[in-house]
Amino acid sequence: MTRITIGQYYPTNSPIHRLDPRAKLIGVIMYITFVLFANNFAGYGVGALFLIFIVKTSKVPPKFLFRGLRMIVFILIFAAGLNLFLAPGETVLFQFAFIRITLEGVIMATHMALRLILLVTGSSILTLTTSPIQLTAGIEALLNPLKRLKIPAHDIAMMMTITLRFIPILSDEMEKIMKAQKARGADFETGGLIKRAKSLVPILIPLFVSAFKRAEELATAMEARCYRGDINRTKMKEMKMTRIDIMAIGVMLCFGGLIFLTRLL
Repeated sequence: MTRITIGQYYPTNSPIHRLDPRAKLIGVIMYITFVLFANNFAGYGVGALFLIFIVKTSKVPPKFLFRGLRMIVFILIFAAGLNLFLAPGETVLFQFAFIRITLEGVIMATHMALRLILLVTGSSILTLTTSPIQLTAGIEALLNPLKRLKIPAHDIAMMMTITLRFIPILSDEMEKIMKAQKARGADFETGGLIKRAKSLVPILIPLFVSAFKRAEELATAMEARCYRGDINRTKMKEMKMTRIDIMAIGVMLCFGGLIFLTRLL
């Protein structure tokens, strides 16, 4: 659980860190859209090369970034397995009883795995290069037009940021609880599925109690500081889009153009 990278911030001085949070949010949305738009290995190759370029520019250690993929191994195997065994196809590679694997199924399963890896890794760049305060300000700025519809943009941005920050905190808390239970003789690795599910009860109950306690402490701290949302709220640093931010969005558009070319060619 301590290998979760989503929600963590890696402080360093890089061009990606210095970008406006609004530009990074727009860039991540565009990246996710373009990766979902890709439908062949050439498109995923372009996405992988672009992701390597972003990682190099952000100065985030690759090991720190890609270790978060270990948490989605089960999802990768499950999604790839569904496409491998259930996808229809004509070129049969293996068949035994009701198990039937086709070339089209293998290709579809590989596409799904590559897509998930690119999406998770690319999304992690946002939180790794953006502090929670900047992320909240960026989300709120992008949601500002919704205020005309009486939608609390600031509250939504604050909840999203707190949720992202609680992911690594709760993962650390779960790791501590598991080690404490193991020290008391708990066994989480042997037995069948039902036994393992029952063994999670001594972990989940303290975890929920700790989560509610942390939420209550956070609410008390916000009230003690007279937090009232965005009512008469000012910012110490006003966000300002620069030429570098516009250029970054332009680079994302070029990336989308390359993905579009891979579909045509």
